[in-house]
Amino acid sequence: MASDSNMDREMILADFQAAINGVIPQENGILPSHFSSEASQTGPYGPHSQSEATAPVPSAPPSSESASASSSSSPPSSSIPAFCPVQPSRHILERQSRMLSFRVEYRQRSTEVVLEDASTVGDIKSILETELQVPVSKMQLKGWKSGDVSDSTILRSLHLPKNNSLYVLTPDIAPSASTSQSSAQQGLSNQNYLLVISHREAQRDYSLNFPASKTIQEVKRNISDLTNIPVRHQQWDGWPASASDDSMTLASSGISYPCHHLTVCRRSSPALTVDQTDECTDVHMVSDSEGDDFEDAPEFGVDESEVFGMGSASCQKSPMMPENSENEGDALLHFTAEFSRRYGDCHPVFYIGSLEAASQEAFYGKARDRKLLAIYLHNDESVLGNVFCSQMMCADSIVSYLSQNFITWAWDVTKEANKARLLTMCTRHFGSVVAQTIRTYKTDQFPLLLIVMGKRTSNEVLNVIQGNTTVDELMRRLMGAMEIFTAQQQEDIKDEDEREAREMVKREQDEAYRLSLEADRKKREAQEREEAEQVHQERIRKEQEEEREAIRLSLEQALPPEPKEEGGEPVSKLRIRTPSGEFLERRFLGSCKLQVLFDFIASKGYPSDEFKLLTTFPRRNITQIDPAWSLVEAKLFPQETLFLEAKE
Repeated sequence: MASDSNMDREMILADFQAAINGVIPQENGILPSHFSSEASQTGPYGPHSQSEATAPVPSAPPSSESASASSSSSPPSSSIPAFCPVQPSRHILERQSRMLSFRVEYRQRSTEVVLEDASTVGDIKSILETELQVPVSKMQLKGWKSGDVSDSTILRSLHLPKNNSLYVLTPDIAPSASTSQSSAQQGLSNQNYLLVISHREAQRDYSLNFPASKTIQEVKRNISDLTNIPVRHQQWDGWPASASDDSMTLASSGISYPCHHLTVCRRSSPALTVDQTDECTDVHMVSDSEGDDFEDAPEFGVDESEVFGMGSASCQKSPMMPENSENEGDALLHFTAEFSRRYGDCHPVFYIGSLEAASQEAFYGKARDRKLLAIYLHNDESVLGNVFCSQMMCADSIVSYLSQNFITWAWDVTKEANKARLLTMCTRHFGSVVAQTIRTYKTDQFPLLLIVMGKRTSNEVLNVIQGNTTVDELMRRLMGAMEIFTAQQQEDIKDEDEREAREMVKREQDEAYRLSLEADRKKREAQEREEAEQVHQERIRKEQEEEREAIRLSLEQALPPEPKEEGGEPVSKLRIRTPSGEFLERRFLGSCKLQVLFDFIASKGYPSDEFKLLTTFPRRNITQIDPAWSLVEAKLFPQETLFLEAKE
């Protein structure tokens, strides 16, 4: 049944192509000049109008003979148009706030800036100050079509298109020494010119750098590649009068240095002029002697969904992602809910969060836990969207493989504001190359699945899978990316293990060194405490000795003089043996108190509180007798031998 549907679809497309070729054989068409420029950017299938009109689709292709005859026999009339573009029923809503994209050139460097038209020129300079490291006070922002503007000018008041090209001049900042020296050596013939070329039909500006040796013919050929306008059909404004020969180089053409503004459009045929009063707009016919292929059927305003009768259904379809959502997590929640509503609950688990958070989750954990990042970019205006989502993204094998090996992050680029926001995020996280790659894909090449691998220095896009693929091809490319990632992951795991082993050894060495220092510190502190204690004890000992010596001297001085033996008073002669074996001998009056005897012994270094004085036989402790007794009363008269003994 699917094959029959595909066959019917191909037959209708073939009929439609043949019908167009029958009306406009061997010619290229362009859009009428009164079509809205903004409408031409809303979709890949041509300009949209708010008026509703339909064009009949022929049921069978006319023969080549009849087509040739009709085209050669009667020229198209202004009252009866050669071809009426289908006007889609979808209305274009005016928004109060638009997203504007600026491509800013500065000294061989290009910077993308995306912001709302409610911002000011000063906001652009503030962003460029961060990106280019150039102070705002020294920055001159040039390239405005309305001339120089002030920093407080609101962008909305300038009525700018969505894509703009500007350039920065810094006359107060000299270029680097190497640049100046190189420029001096090369001369004018090797300088680069910045050509800001406005494509009038597409309302788009291209900022291109060309060497001065480039010829005007080569510039026109490059523009032909960008705009799909053959060189012979290009109509230019802005070349100086001296640039009369396409073989002239830019250096000799007389254009302004370093920047020059030009305008290009497709040259219309004077014989076939659009009649603005017609109800249905004629299509300009441009002769192509080289027999170029029929160019871009979407330029005629024919929406393929209208051909297949799907216009009303697409209008009723809820957008996959709201426009200008402030929070990326909320936008992803809406995306997931709408994806599930359209295609069922069997789909990859979309990461809810910002692209930066998804990158952190995929790339910056431990090497064993890292994964590839799959960025799914959806576009509702692509005819491949439904098939890719229902048959590829919802296939059990794809869902299982993505869930196990990838962090899947999604975004909807149907709306221009959301697409500009995505390009800004990709530029910030992956570089301008990735953003430029996404920008080059046309609407009918969506959906896209970008496979991104995190590396040590930068993130690398391994693969970009377009919507025109099969389940087997998708799985093969996912597995191929996984093989590259696995090889890189094994190296990262090995490096991480070696690094952790080195760090472990270092930590052990640091811990052993710390413990050694701690032990040395404790030992040193104990030694210092011991030395301090010794010093303290020595000081106490000296103080005690000094105190004893002072007491001894005072007692010695307080002793009464030793009496003579022939004196008239009775004298007692005492002989005292010390613990060291020495003998102390002295005479005392018999009437002397025992305290005098104790003071004599203490003056010799044997205080009574540390030693006791004993008699030999019978053994008596003299220190226990009342010191007020006399020697006679204590029976230590006329002589006695005593000995000292330390108290226990």
